[in-house]
Amino acid sequence: MLSAVAAIADALLERLASAPREAAIFLDFDGVLAPIVARPEDAYAPPETRAELERLVDDYGLVSVVSGRAGDDVRERVGVVGVVYVGSHGLEHDPQAERWRRRIGELASDAPWPERETELKGLSVAFHFREAEDERAAVRELEAIAARATDEGLVARFGRKVLEVLPPVGSNKGTAVRQLLADAGLTRALVAGDDTTDIDSFRAVEGLECAVRVAVVSEESPLLLREYAEIVVGSTGEFLELLRRL
Repeated sequence: MLSAVAAIADALLERLASAPREAAIFLDFDGVLAPIVARPEDAYAPPETRAELERLVDDYGLVSVVSGRAGDDVRERVGVVGVVYVGSHGLEHDPQAERWRRRIGELASDAPWPERETELKGLSVAFHFREAEDERAAVRELEAIAARATDEGLVARFGRKVLEVLPPVGSNKGTAVRQLLADAGLTRALVAGDDTTDIDSFRAVEGLECAVRVAVVSEESPLLLREYAEIVVGSTGEFLELLRRL
């Protein structure tokens, strides 16, 4: 017999899939479509995941990958025509963010953090500490970088083994999701994420006719992500199985 939680999940997925042309699918990249790896440059969506995206693009009203990576970067790593790619947490759609590009770059180059662990994304920068030998010491160092960024008027926030610094504008993954839904005239959506920035996307679909929020969790995922989700899965492989049900 199905548990009550599984039955609710099944009902939500069936409702979404019953009218696919009226529904949008919004997906994070790292930790959702691609497994988390030690080096960000080594992450790619597996062939079987790309095959499902190709099918979904043909069936659904909108399929979008909304990522913290630069848009061109995530487009190359997914490589599926018809998907709408939104990079830099939605900042690429905000003209106000552009004026902060130089300051973000200066922070990235001046911060006392290893270059190989610093990922400049144009409108944001990520300082990774997944490979740090002493994680507590690394976090203390990054807290100092975060304090400097805040003093300079930037926004600093920790995610999965990473400190991200972004422009102080109102745009985020959630504003991108809302805009795409409005532009497409869609009232149903599935959103999947694995980290703090995806909570903005989860909030963005509140109040829709049908909203399905999927948390792809690990020990590193924020607890709040689970609280917002209707469905929780434990890996990118489990999420792929969920996509196959749509």
